[in-house]
Amino acid sequence: MSELVSLFDNAWVHQVLLLSARISALFLMTPVLYAIPLPALVRALLAIGLAAALALPFTATPATGFLPAGALLQAFMQEVAIGATLGLGILMPFAGFAIAGRLIDVQVGFGIGQVFDPVTRTQVPVLTSVFTLFGVLLFLLADGHHALLRGIGYSLERFPLGQPWSVQAASGPVLKQAAALFTLGFALAAPIVLSLLLVEFALGVISRNLPQMNMFVLGIPVKIIAGLLALSVWATGLGGVAGRMYGEIYRTWTAMFEQAAPAGGRR
Repeated sequence: MSELVSLFDNAWVHQVLLLSARISALFLMTPVLYAIPLPALVRALLAIGLAAALALPFTATPATGFLPAGALLQAFMQEVAIGATLGLGILMPFAGFAIAGRLIDVQVGFGIGQVFDPVTRTQVPVLTSVFTLFGVLLFLLADGHHALLRGIGYSLERFPLGQPWSVQAASGPVLKQAAALFTLGFALAAPIVLSLLLVEFALGVISRNLPQMNMFVLGIPVKIIAGLLALSVWATGLGGVAGRMYGEIYRTWTAMFEQAAPAGGRR
């Protein structure tokens, strides 16, 4: 009984609290869990359970001991900032899927219709929601959730619990990833947008030569059919671009951990 009490001492509880703050902030910025209809209590218990499991191997390390209230609050906010920064590295590629869907929605004409997106918890056009859910599905099929858990465990070595960290060094890779966000999002939808531009050009030629035809009535169904056909043809090529977008997560996290190596005393 005494061994059990010594295991769950105050230092271990503090480690679980700080690690749960990091994991909760990361999951809050990650759209993976929001694609699955889980109650908020289940998500909170999942974060605490993962924190308790990951904190066990670090109970013997001096990374975090018993902290007073003020230092604990400061360390808690630091862990929230670390988790949010790591979560941004995951959120950016999924935002690329949303950009691609929004570009196609505007070209096809689906921008008027709004549906509830369980990932972003907002009203979005139809294809934007489809692309976002498609990105989450590919992430799970590519075993990204296991890589995410391994990344969280590795972050404990690069960013020890309760230890100071450099915001500038960690935010640099995220800003670099954000610069490539629009390029990857457009690359995901480029063939479909190009096809719809050709359809717009053809409709303009027809409208010029047959002014008696109502292009507004004729153009909407033509663009919808052409856009869905182009999307079905381009579906086989989405995997390569999606792989590049998911590769940005790995490169961003790797850059963050390399930047944190000098602060952590590692080379």
